[in-house]
Amino acid sequence: MNDLFEKLKDVFAAAALKYLKPVDANPKKSNQHEIGGLIQAGLGEHLPCPRDGSKTFLQATMFYLDDYCDEPVLVEDQLSWYDCRYKDVNREPEWRLYYKRNAVTEKIRETDFMLVAVTHKGDLLIMFCPQHSHTEVQLRSIFGVIGIEVGTELTSAKLDASRIVAPVRLMLARYGVELDIYRLKDESLQKRVIKKFGAEFPSTRKFSDFARTLSKDLSAVEAPDETLLQWMNDEEHIFRMLERHIVKQRLLEGFGEDVDAFICVSLSIQNRRKSRVGHAFENHIEECLKLNGIVYERGVRTEGKQKPDFLFPGRVAYLDSDYPESELRILGAKTTCKERWRQVLAEAARVKQKHLITMEPSVSVDQTAEMKEKGVQLVVPLPIQETYKAEQLEGLMSFKQFISLLRRGG
Repeated sequence: MNDLFEKLKDVFAAAALKYLKPVDANPKKSNQHEIGGLIQAGLGEHLPCPRDGSKTFLQATMFYLDDYCDEPVLVEDQLSWYDCRYKDVNREPEWRLYYKRNAVTEKIRETDFMLVAVTHKGDLLIMFCPQHSHTEVQLRSIFGVIGIEVGTELTSAKLDASRIVAPVRLMLARYGVELDIYRLKDESLQKRVIKKFGAEFPSTRKFSDFARTLSKDLSAVEAPDETLLQWMNDEEHIFRMLERHIVKQRLLEGFGEDVDAFICVSLSIQNRRKSRVGHAFENHIEECLKLNGIVYERGVRTEGKQKPDFLFPGRVAYLDSDYPESELRILGAKTTCKERWRQVLAEAARVKQKHLITMEPSVSVDQTAEMKEKGVQLVVPLPIQETYKAEQLEGLMSFKQFISLLRRGG
């Protein structure tokens, strides 16, 4: 089943990590921010290295993340890459990457963690966050470099073939960063998507239904964890296809001097990206529940205005005071947790232990401990569990285990 997933090595040619030193982050130490050591860390062999002293400009997405902001500081720019020793014939070449002052470099500080990755297209993804933050742990987990000790020089990250790209893709997607993943037969698939939906976005339910037709040999009964992730991956992939087509058509129509119309379209794109993924997650969970013969209701009221994402077996049973509380269940569905996991605490007072399913990789030890203390059982699809620490795994439940719990009624 794992062969269905894109691996990190399918997207990234190489990656490296370090902690920033003064010359990297302090404008008083350097007129331009620069990154050296890409050759030694294995990234240089995937970048053009002209021998005539000319500069090469590389497309890069840079962003700064911390543990307290849902929105990162994000900049897309072209960075210059050249041999700074070209004129010194007596010395070996020294290739450096220079980036201009921008909103991201305004945030970075000495000792911050940096992870730089180069895609197979030669584009760069450069991520910064505070040292020892949960965000650093999460990035390390996603890229499989938890155990690597680093200093102020770039250290190569060996992209383990077993690492799936779904966690990093979904993490970046919620920030509006698109990983350009090319699959065989994408050209024919794009034609099929456009023929099906044209130049209009369908409802999320219809789009999810279509996404589930793309991957064969999936079983929501035998392998619900892997199936759920693959459906999400497929939907994300074809959504970007349709989005590019629709946005391209709108750009060709033009905006003239109507700035407000342009802003409106831009905002709608970002809002759709953020809201759609949550609905898609619920849609695919629901289909798994149906295929497993689970009795449930989606989005129905319990008390007041509280509406858990999924209520088992349903509202009639929940409102029946004679129905055993031990047989009632709820499942909250959140692609990412952060502080939003607390929302499930107020849902369904009769259900003492809440279940919450997430695609968030590497939730912190402190957070999973607090969830357990508050009576929240975290459900994490199996392929994503490998990003968690060993001491957390015993406290996690797979989607398949949760479905088995519902079948037993225990």
